[in-house]
Amino acid sequence: MIILNFTKKIVQSKILDTYIAAGFFATLIFFTINASSYTPLEMIFGTIMVTIAFKGLANLMLSLLILLYDLKAHEDITKYKTIEDKLDLLINELKLKEAQIKSSEVVGQTK
Repeated sequence: MIILNFTKKIVQSKILDTYIAAGFFATLIFFTINASSYTPLEMIFGTIMVTIAFKGLANLMLSLLILLYDLKAHEDITKYKTIEDKLDLLINELKLKEAQIKSSEVVGQTK
């Protein structure tokens, strides 16, 4: 769950898409500057291959980020929230029982 939220944040931030786009446009600029050395077919093929390579590197970077992400802090926060919810539930149950006892005493006194 934590890793899922982390990866969603990274993917939604569009950092990896920017990386791929930068590689794509850098390749286009390279082929434009060196247009006299390459044929149009080589340029298209080279641009496609470099873009695929950058997409692969972006996925590799994402998997490394997931692998190296520290889960200890989030695990502690999750445990704390779970314990806090349990304590809140117990306090609410205690207040409910106190209210029931008081209401039964009031009903018993009125009879």
